[in-house]
Amino acid sequence: MKKLLLSLFLFSALTASAQNVNKIHQRAILIDTHNDALSNQLITKVDLGKLQNEGNFDLPRAKQAGLDVQVFSVWCGDQYGNGTAYAHANREIDSLDALIKRYPDKIALVRTASELNKAVKQKKLVAMIGVEGGHMIEDRLDYIDSLYKRGMAYMTLTWNNSTTWATSARDETLHADSLPHKGLTDLGKQVVQRLNKLGIMIDLSHPGEQTFKDVMALTTKPVIASHSCVYALNPHRRNLKDYQLQAIAKNGGVVFLNFYSGFIDSTYEGKHEAYLTKHKTEMDSLIKVYNDYDLASIRLNAIHKTEADQFRPPLSMLIKHLDYMVKLIGADHVGIGSDFDGAESYPLGLDSVTDYTKITAELLKLNYSEKDIDKILGGNFVRVLKANVGK
Repeated sequence: MKKLLLSLFLFSALTASAQNVNKIHQRAILIDTHNDALSNQLITKVDLGKLQNEGNFDLPRAKQAGLDVQVFSVWCGDQYGNGTAYAHANREIDSLDALIKRYPDKIALVRTASELNKAVKQKKLVAMIGVEGGHMIEDRLDYIDSLYKRGMAYMTLTWNNSTTWATSARDETLHADSLPHKGLTDLGKQVVQRLNKLGIMIDLSHPGEQTFKDVMALTTKPVIASHSCVYALNPHRRNLKDYQLQAIAKNGGVVFLNFYSGFIDSTYEGKHEAYLTKHKTEMDSLIKVYNDYDLASIRLNAIHKTEADQFRPPLSMLIKHLDYMVKLIGADHVGIGSDFDGAESYPLGLDSVTDYTKITAELLKLNYSEKDIDKILGGNFVRVLKANVGK
């Protein structure tokens, strides 16, 4: 009888705990600042308005997840240069516009915090645009204006590739001796000033340290890092060092946590490379099919799921990155930028947007207050958006 009563007590406690997690999660405005579904959709041609068997995001799963705002990454790689990158960016935005036209009762494009709040009240998924890579403006300030008119809310100054006016983290780390310049050029400073003037958030997730320092010395608005992790926990060139995290906080900005396994776990890349070597022939064939490395990697992992899952980091390792940031710079300066649909691997248990509640549950286990959870899940983004846009 005592065992039965104990079992009933534990079941009741777990049920109450799950209900509390769901209540807090659903009440908060949940915002994800980085998702690559658009660039994938141009290749796969799937309808993101319908439930999909592959990928991390679609409108039905976003609804189930309680996701209120999705910032869609507009991205292209360095194979697109002047004459093609800007056009490719516009094709991705066209695909988002087409999605919204097909499902106007489910999704709406916004640019300001007031528009965001209005759409959330209407129970629509709020769509916003982040242009991931300054090469898409093709060294033209007027292209910033054009992308702004189409809805660009933030611009990542570089992707992995440097531009003629700003250097990337990859190039500053791996190709420092061959760079024609380091940091911002005069044109780069004009880009920063134009972004500030228009109220477009400056994203520092990909730029190198010198570019970072130059921007922080120049910007008049709070900046963001739309999808980054902690260098002190994993010394990857794409992760932010403590002084960078502190500088963003001092500036009033926000760092949004990236879910990618390679940025979370320092052992992941070595294991992944061995796995790719083992399946090289198959991977080469998949790259020919998709003409895209990330999509080929995602498909390879789906084929060999049991094997690929063996070197995914635990969810606890991701939470360590988040908790480290909060302890270093405060809950006012941390958010969520998953990088869903932009990588081949995420921690165990994070397979799609429907798994955001697991992060809320982990924060409650760490005794985070509901107020701080609200900030991390979305409140901080709304604040930094208002600080840039002004409304």
